[in-house]
Amino acid sequence: KGGLESERQQYIIHGGKTPNNELSDKMYVMSVVCKNNKKVTFRCTEKDLVGDVPEARYGHSIDVVYSRGKSMGVVFGGRSYIPSAQRTTEKWNSVADCLPHVFLVDFEFGCSTSYILPELQDGLSFHVSIARNDTIYILGGHSLANNIRPANLYRIRVDLPLGSPAVDCTVLPGGISVSSAILTQTNNDEFVIVGGYQLENQKRMVCNIISFEDNKIEIREMETPDWTPDIKHSKIWFGSNMGNGTVFLGIPGDNKQAVSETYYFYMLKCAEDDVNEDQKTFPNSQTSTEDPGDSTPFEDSEEFCFSAEANSFNGDDEFDTYNEDDEEDESVTGYWITCCSTCDVDINTWVPFYSTELNKPAMIYCSHGDGHWVHAQCMDLA
Repeated sequence: KGGLESERQQYIIHGGKTPNNELSDKMYVMSVVCKNNKKVTFRCTEKDLVGDVPEARYGHSIDVVYSRGKSMGVVFGGRSYIPSAQRTTEKWNSVADCLPHVFLVDFEFGCSTSYILPELQDGLSFHVSIARNDTIYILGGHSLANNIRPANLYRIRVDLPLGSPAVDCTVLPGGISVSSAILTQTNNDEFVIVGGYQLENQKRMVCNIISFEDNKIEIREMETPDWTPDIKHSKIWFGSNMGNGTVFLGIPGDNKQAVSETYYFYMLKCAEDDVNEDQKTFPNSQTSTEDPGDSTPFEDSEEFCFSAEANSFNGDDEFDTYNEDDEEDESVTGYWITCCSTCDVDINTWVPFYSTELNKPAMIYCSHGDGHWVHAQCMDLA
């Protein structure tokens, strides 16, 4: 909404489960404040909600719909801890599906309203959601109470007139029985569903193409990728959408290996004309032999600043624009520099220091003095 870049690129963060089994009902709005040379600054603000606030949960979906020139967030599904009155010592961390209520969240005013729709009878978690204009499609999911993955396909439509919003739900035929699947978009009217599980211990190896035409949805199987033997035999897999029809997949390594925390990563191209390229494994698998708390497996070459203060970025230079003249000539400076007196990075003999360095060494921006870039491997990092 609006014309500023920060308002066009907003990310909504809500819920989730930590390794300490903690759940949060907080909601955050993250946006890009400025891009200046190699520095990207984010603004992350907590959104205080009033009304029917969604309880702390995980395994849910949150989407944004647009109707009559307005936008609204939609929260659905997920699971949470059982009520305190039902907890016992043995069931203290037991979870249950949240009630199948649909929450509309107004990000501008912080109002949240829940809707009970008769078509939604059972709670769902780890489903797939697709938002298009004023409509959200809910596919698959897992019902914890029944321990089933029903072939669901719901269409939830949201109308935002001047008065109270109107929400209606329609049950459509042709759903998919899957949970924890990955959704990627290949073009304006086409999506692909990859991965997930059809049973608790059985991966779903079939991929589906979801196409939209004249507000009609069609789901069909696509040509099955030539999965590698490692992927076929792995009991679990995980991943995420990388955009442009590409999916990032990971599987744990063979437990028989000396390094039990080895993971193998693949990229699957889902664009229809590139489907036969299958997945391409990364040349360097992400491995770890140290305590995860003592290492940072993924480094980044940009500085990311986070702030929860809404007025921390006010000023005349709030939104810097990209200027090609600001870029430095990396053949002279950039990555291949003597960054400090003890720097021993040689362009002719350099080899990756971190597992994510493919072509150039990771760099960190030091704000001391006038500011300068330092190779990450030349800094005393924990």
